[in-house]
Amino acid sequence: MSPRSLTQVEAEQRAALLAVERYDISIDLTDLPTGSAVVCVSTVTFTCHEPGASSFADCVAPVISATLNGEPLPEAVDGRIPLPGLAGRNTLRVETVQADTTDGAGVHKSVDPSDGEVYVWTTFAPDEARHLFACFDQPDVKVPHAFTVTAPAAWTVASNSGDPRIEDLGGVRRWTFPDTPPLATYNTVVNAGPLHEVRREAGGHDLGLFCRRSLAPLLDRDADEIFAVTEQGLAFFGDVFGLPFPQRKYDQVFMPDFGGAMENWGCVTWEDSFLSRSEPSPAEREMLAVVLLHEMSHMWFGNLVTMRWWDDLWLNEAFAEFACYWAAEHATRYTDAWVGLLAADKLVAYLADQGPVSHPIRQPVPDVAEAASIFDAITYPKGAAVLHQLMTYVGEEQFVAGMKSYFARHAWGSTTLQDLIDALAETSGRDLNAWRAGWLETAGVDRFTFAGLTLTGSGPAGPPRPQVLAVGSYAKGPSGLTRTGLARVEVRGPETAVPLPADADFYLVNDDDLTFATTRPSAADRATLINEAGALPTAVSRGVAVATVWDMLTNGEATAAEAVRCLTSVLATETADTVIEPYLRRAGDAAEFWAGDAERPELLALVHATCARLAGQPSRRQVALRGLARTAADPDELARLRTAGDADVDLQWRCLVRAAELGAETDADVRELLERDPDPDATYQALAVRAARPDAEEKAAVWQALAVDRAVPVGSLGVVARAFWRPGQDDILAPYGEKYLALLPGFGRGGMVPSMVYSSRLLPRVATTADFPAEAEKAVAGAAPVVRQTVLEYADELRRMIRSRG
Repeated sequence: MSPRSLTQVEAEQRAALLAVERYDISIDLTDLPTGSAVVCVSTVTFTCHEPGASSFADCVAPVISATLNGEPLPEAVDGRIPLPGLAGRNTLRVETVQADTTDGAGVHKSVDPSDGEVYVWTTFAPDEARHLFACFDQPDVKVPHAFTVTAPAAWTVASNSGDPRIEDLGGVRRWTFPDTPPLATYNTVVNAGPLHEVRREAGGHDLGLFCRRSLAPLLDRDADEIFAVTEQGLAFFGDVFGLPFPQRKYDQVFMPDFGGAMENWGCVTWEDSFLSRSEPSPAEREMLAVVLLHEMSHMWFGNLVTMRWWDDLWLNEAFAEFACYWAAEHATRYTDAWVGLLAADKLVAYLADQGPVSHPIRQPVPDVAEAASIFDAITYPKGAAVLHQLMTYVGEEQFVAGMKSYFARHAWGSTTLQDLIDALAETSGRDLNAWRAGWLETAGVDRFTFAGLTLTGSGPAGPPRPQVLAVGSYAKGPSGLTRTGLARVEVRGPETAVPLPADADFYLVNDDDLTFATTRPSAADRATLINEAGALPTAVSRGVAVATVWDMLTNGEATAAEAVRCLTSVLATETADTVIEPYLRRAGDAAEFWAGDAERPELLALVHATCARLAGQPSRRQVALRGLARTAADPDELARLRTAGDADVDLQWRCLVRAAELGAETDADVRELLERDPDPDATYQALAVRAARPDAEEKAAVWQALAVDRAVPVGSLGVVARAFWRPGQDDILAPYGEKYLALLPGFGRGGMVPSMVYSSRLLPRVATTADFPAEAEKAVAGAAPVVRQTVLEYADELRRMIRSRG
């Protein structure tokens, strides 16, 4: 049974009653090399405004002992330790032992399969600190934390404040870290293990990188790039927010089994799959840079200034997602980063905002369990796009001035939406109440069309939101489509006159991608949009064309064949290397999952031919070969491809997955590749090869490991699940829809990230009936909110795929 979730009302009442002064937390990791237990002693010093009143502390970890002001406390119930008869000044001391460090929340032990070394990490968002130590686990309680960690002598320990005092205690070492600045519990961290470390002085900061020993060559390969982006990001954010990062040490720790990345103050934790096992592609390099900048921007949005309650989660996540692309464009070499967002996650947000999981960016969050369900495409990419629109709406100079005012006023405090709106309204001179109501408190997308030099728009329930967007006019010529005009207009109602030439050959709505809105071409422009999108002159205009056609596909207004034609047209001319891979991936998805059985081979052949042409371009060869491996029609071609790309181990695995899918014998090749692949997680690549085989016994064995035993780390689960759910294997895969539904109730264990990963990656993409999405929606009705929302989102996409297949 899940522990009770803290409600907003309870958090407000507790914050009004108590004033926490500090946490002193000792953590003993010495059992972990051979066992599973982490022992903690949490000492919390706090005052009570009403002596004699009662409250509670949050603690899900099993309690060994608990005292308040030296007196024993009652047992914890539903993850809460009662605190009766509070004094004016109080000391709470709780000793806990958490032995569930494999599947539990908050703390995780990982064993490297290549050398047996043990690593441990913590992650506490949104309320998982209570799974390790007793605390007041709510975001507006911001106080210093002092961590003391006892660990095996060969281990390195990293935490928020850096520069610990290290004592040798004979076989173990004690790491005593200085007090953190005032932080919420979810911003704190301990990472430990026999870590490989790289350090560099840059921009006045002491920058550190860590990873498990078996990945040391990969971290050394990427260190220069990571340090460069880190230095650039710290300088950019310090400038635009008017407040340099106030701590000298800034560490980033790449850990196994983590899932994503987490913005712990001064010590960011990463899933170590971000260290690409082969030479990173342009898209992978850009992704690492924007994730790095996303987590870094949280040092200001989320850590230095924290939302008072989870209804303002977007103040953290949307701003971090916006800021990372803003910084990438202005401060790094990834000047096409906004196009990367448009080519990938923004399309996910458009779909989500037109489906059953659509919700306002800011919405009531009655308890923390509901908060975990909104770490989603609405909060992240839609939120980023909406903030990009806000900066366009008020002007970048005024936006920066507002940010500086906001941080100067609220540093180390907690805020609400109104605090931010007030700061931006003051510096821009605009009344932002209508903007706030339309963009942050209203769900759904606007829709725009353009005809007769008039932009016509509608919102989710009436006129469109207030916004600024652009329409471009184009002339056709021998060199493609040439822009003849670009008009930025401010939308104040259903119709907006646009000053552009009346005789243009083509018009593109939302040119320059300034807003978050879906668009539709006029009847005269539709064919050009689908067949000649590659003739548009800029990466962003081509990205807008792709986004429009993809949205038409997901809404049943374009076919998979039209989507593939649009994408291959763009791929033939695209100048931004970083979007080649996401466009190829999307073209492959259209052919495999959105097309019917009859047209799939022809569309895959079209994608394959596009990859073959791109393979002749040195900067695109790597990702083009990946596309060839995905779309190859026979094992002989894959064998030739493996020979051509022998040095690229990642490509070798992709070829073997496709060969297995086509029914070829791969056992000997898998054994040979396992012997020469230095990746400590290569066994999961081998499992993906097995998963792809059209063999009932192999599918059953892989499903057992993947879904039932949960033997695949979350960082590798996606590659195995993608190989498992292959089109054309419907007879073998048919039983697994019911198997997925049977496992749904258990997907909520292990914390927020595993819940999302298991419920999304394992959901069928093929071999289902038209009734399956409804069955999934019914089955998930009583599940944990994070599982419910994830399944609803993916089931809606599956329903659209089934409709598109015809």
